[in-house]
Amino acid sequence: MVNSSHPGRKPTWTVIGGGNGGQALAGHLALMGFSVRLYDIVPETIDVIRSQQGIRVDGAVKGFGRIEFATTDLAEAIGAADIVMVVAPAVAHRIIAKNCAPLLESGQMVFIHPGATGGALEFKRILDAENCGKQVSVSEANSLLYACRSPQPGWVSILGIKKELMVAALPGSETSRVVSLLTTAFPQMAAGANVMETSLSNPNAMMHPGPTLLNTAMIESGREWLYYWDGITPSIGAFVEAMDTERVALGRALALDLPSIREWYRLAYGAAGETLSEAVKENQAYAGVKGQVSLRTRYLLEDVPMGLVPMVSLGKLLGVPVERMETVVRLAEFVLNEDLVNRGRTVENLGLAGMSAEEIRRYLETGRRG
Repeated sequence: MVNSSHPGRKPTWTVIGGGNGGQALAGHLALMGFSVRLYDIVPETIDVIRSQQGIRVDGAVKGFGRIEFATTDLAEAIGAADIVMVVAPAVAHRIIAKNCAPLLESGQMVFIHPGATGGALEFKRILDAENCGKQVSVSEANSLLYACRSPQPGWVSILGIKKELMVAALPGSETSRVVSLLTTAFPQMAAGANVMETSLSNPNAMMHPGPTLLNTAMIESGREWLYYWDGITPSIGAFVEAMDTERVALGRALALDLPSIREWYRLAYGAAGETLSEAVKENQAYAGVKGQVSLRTRYLLEDVPMGLVPMVSLGKLLGVPVERMETVVRLAEFVLNEDLVNRGRTVENLGLAGMSAEEIRRYLETGRRG
């Protein structure tokens, strides 16, 4: 393990997830000279990457990243890795945590990239429930490092790289060590106060569900459109900014000073504007991001239950008004005719039920309840 021996060597990374983000991270890490393994459950993806022995990367980063191996065997992927980076949809985090529990070893670090809202909390709770018993640190980022797309297995285009990314560990006392290890590859990763700050700084919960529902006619029109440049109109942007004040208020209740969603774009991409609608149009990484052709995408099916639902649940626990967020959740359920709340993250399944704000802050720092 890089944590206990040979402190000068580069860490070995396991990337769990062979989608857009997973291939981008695996390819980029390999190009930087790190030893990388890639795991995915889709044999077709793994077969291509294994056959060509790596991933072709273009866009903001260019080259062929030769990885150590690609596999559908989770035990093989995790064995002897220093950093186990989970780059998968948030709806898969529960089963990934359960499958990882018997395989992880003391000294390894699980990095959920990104955690959506409550990713590290959920992962840690499942490891405990599965009696993992190993000294494993669990951490998360507030967002994915890249704007990226993979047009086919083994090839990924990195459209843009964020200038800053927030990272925190559970317990918070581990954050400095985690950031020190992550910045061996990604110097733009910086410490957050705790995993609630990273969770409440999840931009997808603000930028995906509300605008998607408000663009339903565009989505179902059959026309090609650009999600951010066409879809974040002045009125839709203003609604998102108003909803975002609820997220900022949640942070304030937990002694966190969260930047607004518009300020987040300036920090992450250097994109500024007088309104959110203007700011996203200044972000060149979004220039070619096309709008959906169906409502049944992760913008609702993932970002509502794993993004907004836990924020609403936390707001109710702490007595913070979250009417706009709750409206979007209910509208998504009505439009999709699905129960998104009961499949989502809540203070109950994140292990925070019944806690005061002070008790939550203490748990985030120490990892111990009571």
